[in-house]
Amino acid sequence: MSARIVPAAQFKAECLRLIDEMNETGEPVTITRRGKPVAVLSPVPAAPARSLIGASRGVVTRYDEPFEPAADAGDWAALS
Repeated sequence: MSARIVPAAQFKAECLRLIDEMNETGEPVTITRRGKPVAVLSPVPAAPARSLIGASRGVVTRYDEPFEPAADAGDWAALS
């Protein structure tokens, strides 16, 4: 896959359209200034889908009293 080459002035004028085209085609865009490459715009790779099963594993490491209130009754401003 070859990169599309665009002068910086053209990129500045057509930035949003070039980004949309790059996302559709997946082809990177090389931005040049005076004929020399200065930046490469490339699409972000898709993140792998995570399974919901086990996604929270390790988040709660220990909970000694699962049936007790999480805070003391005196900690609530509504009770005072």
